[in-house]
Amino acid sequence: MGWSTWVPTSWRTFTGSARSSLLAPTVSVADMALRTALFVVLVGGAIALGWTAKASWSVHRLTRGVGNTVFYGADGKPWFSLDEHRRDVPLSEVAPALREAVIAVEDHRFYRHGGIDPIGFGRAVWRNLRRGAITEGGSTITQQLARTVFLSNRRTLGRKVKEAVLAGLIEQQLTKDQILELYLNRVALSAGTFGVEAMSRQLFAKRAKDLSLIESALVAGLIRAPSALSPWSNEEGALARSKVVLARMRQEGFISPAAEQGANAARVRMTSAPHLADAHSGYAKEYLRQLFREDVGDDDPPDWDVQTTFLPAVQLAAERAVEEGLARLGKRGLQAALVALDPETGDILAMVGGRNFNASPFNRAVRSRRQPGSAFKPFVYAAALDHGLSPVTVLDDLHSVSAPGQQEWSPRNAEEGAPDAVALRQALLESNNQAAVALQLRIGSGAVLSLASDLGLGDQPNVPSLALGSGLVTPMELTAAYAAFPNGGFAVTPRAIVRVLDASEGVVVENAVRRKRALPEAVAFQTTSMLRDVIDLGTASSARSLGVRGPAAGKTGTTSEFKDAWFVGFNTSVVAAVWVGLDQPEPIGSEAFGARIALPIWADFMRRVSRTLPGDEFPVPSGLRQVELCRVSYLRPVESCPTYVEFFKEGDDIPRRLCPIHQGNFKQEARRALDGILSRVGRKILDIFK
Repeated sequence: MGWSTWVPTSWRTFTGSARSSLLAPTVSVADMALRTALFVVLVGGAIALGWTAKASWSVHRLTRGVGNTVFYGADGKPWFSLDEHRRDVPLSEVAPALREAVIAVEDHRFYRHGGIDPIGFGRAVWRNLRRGAITEGGSTITQQLARTVFLSNRRTLGRKVKEAVLAGLIEQQLTKDQILELYLNRVALSAGTFGVEAMSRQLFAKRAKDLSLIESALVAGLIRAPSALSPWSNEEGALARSKVVLARMRQEGFISPAAEQGANAARVRMTSAPHLADAHSGYAKEYLRQLFREDVGDDDPPDWDVQTTFLPAVQLAAERAVEEGLARLGKRGLQAALVALDPETGDILAMVGGRNFNASPFNRAVRSRRQPGSAFKPFVYAAALDHGLSPVTVLDDLHSVSAPGQQEWSPRNAEEGAPDAVALRQALLESNNQAAVALQLRIGSGAVLSLASDLGLGDQPNVPSLALGSGLVTPMELTAAYAAFPNGGFAVTPRAIVRVLDASEGVVVENAVRRKRALPEAVAFQTTSMLRDVIDLGTASSARSLGVRGPAAGKTGTTSEFKDAWFVGFNTSVVAAVWVGLDQPEPIGSEAFGARIALPIWADFMRRVSRTLPGDEFPVPSGLRQVELCRVSYLRPVESCPTYVEFFKEGDDIPRRLCPIHQGNFKQEARRALDGILSRVGRKILDIFK
């Protein structure tokens, strides 16, 4: 008996209908997949068609020449161009030898291909396959122009496809000579120089049309690796590359063997250094150019916009403050750096990296690592406050402070006669070295190192002298670390470029504000209140006579033998650091304290920007208890005490004793006498049980 014989008819009917229903979705899914694929193709085609149309219009605009990448200040106004020295010239103003040298070494079939050289492309693919990596591009001059003008230098498949399409569009709308002319005016060479005319003037102090054969070969050879082959830093490499160019010119029939031999024997006279941008804003502009090239590459695309965080008016104030401050000091070779940030965002508002950018382009603001001295102390105090101490916690036995296992080492104060016991607030405003070391020993170096690292000051030494600023920092790093005090305890990452827009206003690069919690808000405020005393009463009190108005806080810094002078200060709108010293660490001079050397420059800067970046009152976080104390003893005040308001966070010990220094009323004097009796009795009782 077969299956169909004994299975009920109703069951056969059910299974048949079930099979039909199961088969139906299969057809439906296949149909849906086909429709989805068709939709994707249509949408992709539309996007590609739209991009091609836009690219075609952009290429058409090349017939009128190319623009320049422009950097904008935070005020929204154009500030400067990526290449302020580019000099566009017609092809007829370029020496024939230079044109031939570029073609020979970069694209010898330039006049015979349609934008993409199939032979060169095939050879590059074959070599890359053999090496198992993309090491050769096979780009033609037209492709290089497309990349330089429209794209970034990032090596992706999508970029190579766009580059090929753009090369074809360029070949359709421009003649070969137009393409070569644009390329020679835009190509990246050395020292941030673009175009052969600008490079000829920079390197040989002559026009491109007047270059000799060897000079032409040298310029053409730089295209391969502008930075690595810079004749100012690698003259040997640049000359060796020029010999390769001459050999290629001979092989392609542009020059005879005799001409090659004569050029190789010729002496090349080059300038000793490139003529850089004018001294004004030179450090800031070059810093921004370098950041842009790190994100985009060495090319100089036209009509791109770079939105920066710098305020040109604040930048000018910083430059003038540094220039006039160094002039007042009058010491030959003395350098200074100034960095100003928005403490809330980390946005860089101004940067000065030295005395004169043309004379010394080394940017000390971001590259010079020096000891901060006492300017590091606020991080020790902040770590202590975060570990349960209050601004009026007393440190005692300071005269016996020494490093564990290093009894021969002990910190000394700048002035003799410092007390043996002192409250944290007083110790910071007086910049007491013994107190700073004692505080670090009390809470442990790990707490200080951890906070410093969280605030961007990594690689600090785990030694007792860390509290005295024996580690190394850059002015940029130290400025950013201080931002945590006025902004409520957030570590910020310095930001210089907000976004980069291409010619079609598409976003190429976007940098968001980066900040993270490093300190409790209450601790940040307590530290700020203590640093206000430094300016109002302590080592930086001269800031007031120098014109600093409104709520402000900060800390001086001086290293051993007066080799570095610092001041870092802030209000609610700006945090700024000033460093002064010699590039090769040497004593600046006798009594060259930070308060005398760096503070006047900082105060001048703050005075100049007071309207642009006004300081409001530092907001008091919720949860802090406000208690009136004696300004001298940091205890409960009596009638004749000068007083101030102290801020205590939850868990802080609040003083209960009355001030023993000043005269009180009858009731206060009686209470103080009683407290004294009880205190003596208590000590005697304790002595009994010892």
